Parts: sequence; structure tokens; C-alpha cells
Amino acid sequence: MINFYILSLFPELFETFFNTSIVKKGFEKQAFSYTLKNFREHAVNNYGQVDDAPYGGGAGMLLRPEPIFDAYKALNIPENGKKVLFFSPKGKKIDHKYILDLTKYENIVLICGHYEGVDQRVLDSLVDEEVSLGDFVLSGGEIPAMALMDAIIRQLDGVIKRDSLQEESFTESLLEYRQYTRPAVYRGMMVPEVLTSGNHKEIEKFKLMDSIRETLKWRPDLFDNPECYRKISERYQGKESIESLINKIKRELNDVSDNKNGTNTY
Repeated sequence: MINFYILSLFPELFETFFNTSIVKKGFEKQAFSYTLKNFREHAVNNYGQVDDAPYGGGAGMLLRPEPIFDAYKALNIPENGKKVLFFSPKGKKIDHKYILDLTKYENIVLICGHYEGVDQRVLDSLVDEEVSLGDFVLSGGEIPAMALMDAIIRQLDGVIKRDSLQEESFTESLLEYRQYTRPAVYRGMMVPEVLTSGNHKEIEKFKLMDSIRETLKWRPDLFDNPECYRKISERYQGKESIESLINKIKRELNDVSDNKNGTNTY
């Protein structure tokens, strides 16, 4: 079981998160526990002050070190299997592999910053790693913390069926194939015939080809990783080489792009 410890000025933001959907299911199955800590409880004065102007000048206010250090100490977090993260635009970008690595830890501490940032001494003394959702800035670390925990929780045993996880984007180093449900025809748009054929071998072939297609279309950079080709080779049963197959799909995508007339049907 993973124990999450969240330090935040706005712990109330997490209440709905922990009581909804897959996350709630994971908690009920005791796949994880969580502790919320408002570090304003350890403010430096009776006015609830937790921030101050930066030395040397600059825009905005910085979180002072004392409230965060004191809140962290008050949690009495076990040292075994511990990982302390701080959310920052300059941090390491989170990806699927990183999420899987985090599932190996027993105690994950998430420090959610706010305002302009946090005193560097917090990062130097408490934090193991700074992490980021991407190249953009948010008002605080609460939303990234929820995104990170959601991604971790869905990987824990008993929360989601293993076969469902295996077909998700990035699990096989490819994006997930396109999916359809009833009705088979809607506003003139038809579900690919192979998916309604009942031919499981052809359906699996379609899923692999479509995963390759979607990856080439939306995230061609994933093919820079040799693991992507290895995963394809484990599932591909055709006669032509994988390189030839990928080039063929690239040409098809280019043809579609060239012939597109810009009209959408909704």
C-alpha cells in the first residue's frame, strides 16, 4: 500500500478528489492511504503568515521555510521507501515510466507550492525531486498533485483490471487505438467494419495498426525510443518488415492530409 502525504495551503481541494470515481474505489480497496496537512497551521505569526518578500527583490511572494519544515516534521513520515516531491515548472517532466517507478515507494510526500515559489532551503533539505506536468505554469501544486496521484492509484493492484491497463496509451510505448461504441452508424459515420466482424484475429491486427497510426499522427517522437519498435515486434505477425509497415502508414497519413478538404461532419 502507498501512503500519500500532501502538504498544501488548500487541503480542501482534495476532498472531492479522494471521494470520487476510481480514486475512491482505490481508497475503499485500501490500495493507498492519504494524509492532508495544511502548513498554514504552522504559520510564523498569529495572522497566518506563510510567505514573505524575496531577498534581492523580485515579483511576487515566496513561501517561507518554517511552516513547511514544521508541517513536514509534524507528520512523522516513516523514512523507509520515502520519496518527497515538489511541483515546479522547472522540474522533471512526468511520464508513464516515472509513474510506474513511483508505485514502488511506500511513502510519497507531495509538497504543493503557491504564490511565486518556495524558499530554496525547502528544496535543498526536504525535497528529493522537483517534477512538472509540462511546460506551463499553474497557480499552485494542488492540481499536479491530483494528476500524479490519479496516475499512480490506477496502477495499484485491484484498482483497475490488468487487461484494461495493458491497452492504455503509453503502456506498450504506443498511443491507444481509436475506439467506438453503439450505434454502428451515426450521422453517416460508420464504425470500422472489422470491429463488428467478430473475427478476433483481425480485430487485434486492426488495434495494433491503429495504435501505430495514432502514434505516428499525434506523437511521432515516441518512435525515437527503440522500445517502441520492440513492443510492435512482439505483437506484429505480418510478412513485411516493421520499418516498411511504418513507412506505409506514414504515406497513408500524408495522403489523407493532402486530400483533406477541411469539412467536418458533426
